[in-house]
Amino acid sequence: MDMEASLEHMSRGTVRYSDVLLVVLEPYYRSMETAGRTVPLARDLGIKRIYGIANKLRSPQDDEAVAAYCRNHDLELIAKIPFDENVIEADRTARAVIDYDVSSPIVKELTHTADFLLREIKVNGNAGGN
Repeated sequence: MDMEASLEHMSRGTVRYSDVLLVVLEPYYRSMETAGRTVPLARDLGIKRIYGIANKLRSPQDDEAVAAYCRNHDLELIAKIPFDENVIEADRTARAVIDYDVSSPIVKELTHTADFLLREIKVNGNAGGN
């Protein structure tokens, strides 16, 4: 389920029975601080598989800021998604990025992420529990 950037879903326990929680972090203070509040709440709900996804990385400094934050907050970072102009161009043409440019950097990174998640769920059990 895709949730809006809010802690309300955590406080209400909406995600309690999720198999995996993906926490998207952008290289900005407020985004990382929100992740820092989300992860402990998710752990309190009993969600065992919580992963970080860095998003909209524009520079090596952005990459390192998110990676360091994840290291310091015991959050496994499974994807580093670059800022990609193809997303904007695809949106302008009302197409998915994969349909706009299959070789786009964001498509490649998201493909690796999906493969990881499929392996993780298969290795650690199918859907239907944490």
